[in-house]
Amino acid sequence: MRHNYGLILAGGRGTRFWPRSRRARAKQVLTIFGEQSLIQSTVDRLAPLIPPERLWVLTNEHLREEIARQLPAIPRRQILAEPVQRNTAPAIGLAAHILRSVDRDAVMGVFPSDHVIAKPRRYLQFARAGFRAAAAGKIAVLGIAPRWAETGYGYIEFPRSAKPGHLDPLPVVSFREKPDARTASRYVAAKRFYWNAGMFFWRADVLLGELRRHLPKTASLLASLPAFSSRLFHAKLGEVFPKCENISIDYAVLERAGNVAGFACDDIGWNDVGSWNAVYELLGRDHEGNAARSVVISTDSTGNYVDAGNKLVALLGARNLVVVDTPDALLIADRERAQQVGDVVKLLEQRQRHDLL
Repeated sequence: MRHNYGLILAGGRGTRFWPRSRRARAKQVLTIFGEQSLIQSTVDRLAPLIPPERLWVLTNEHLREEIARQLPAIPRRQILAEPVQRNTAPAIGLAAHILRSVDRDAVMGVFPSDHVIAKPRRYLQFARAGFRAAAAGKIAVLGIAPRWAETGYGYIEFPRSAKPGHLDPLPVVSFREKPDARTASRYVAAKRFYWNAGMFFWRADVLLGELRRHLPKTASLLASLPAFSSRLFHAKLGEVFPKCENISIDYAVLERAGNVAGFACDDIGWNDVGSWNAVYELLGRDHEGNAARSVVISTDSTGNYVDAGNKLVALLGARNLVVVDTPDALLIADRERAQQVGDVVKLLEQRQRHDLL
């Protein structure tokens, strides 16, 4: 246990949560459920397994100060900002290099910063099993039993005999890209394909070895960094990191490595909270099927999500809308198209409305 470390990936912009999510206040630092932000909930969830002094956060310059403010128990030096965004393979490789320099026996768990897990005790059983498998030299992944035919997630294929809920690692047959609707339905019916939740476990030296094998350019660049304790570390990082390849850990390592094992999780209450529609699904609703984080009065209105701060919102004949109001922007969207809110951010970028980003 004393060699177990957690890496929380917190560099995303959360564009599908515009207008509340901005560069300097992205989804992971927002309070969407309860009193805590999503990243605070992530840290609390991991606390029985990994103390804050062994947690590391990788984010960007826009968010670093806010994350440090929200997570005072994590040593400030362990909240790092990437010089540029380079996807998950260089980011996780960087963390492995740092952890290897501070603990030769480091075992890493990689965790998203912005997911919801409603059954943390059950989840921690799988996380502990993941650390055990990683300490034994495996690359371990968590698969989530699919609840519907989702086209927005990658899938992990387990053997036909796989049953959800066992705490023994299973061989991973393959990783599958995000499927079309027909393929996703086939995956669910087969009962051996699980959602890839982006939670991984490995020894730092094992991960660095896989990067040398499958991503030698990036591995060489990261290996040129001095020890994290060196005064030259941050200057060298700014020079080296932009040269790393822009590729995910799934493509770079997981799909190519031969020592990957997985856990077919049963119900841990997992949700990646990928859009305002996901928030609607997770919140309680009134007698007309509306969910709100504001005061709402409604007549002949159903299926709406409203977040307008302290402002009263009146709905009349409204169906399946997302309404999110901030001091400088208002979003009104078809709830079924909530995944496309990121397209609004692209339009704002094209129009150089940096004040709204």
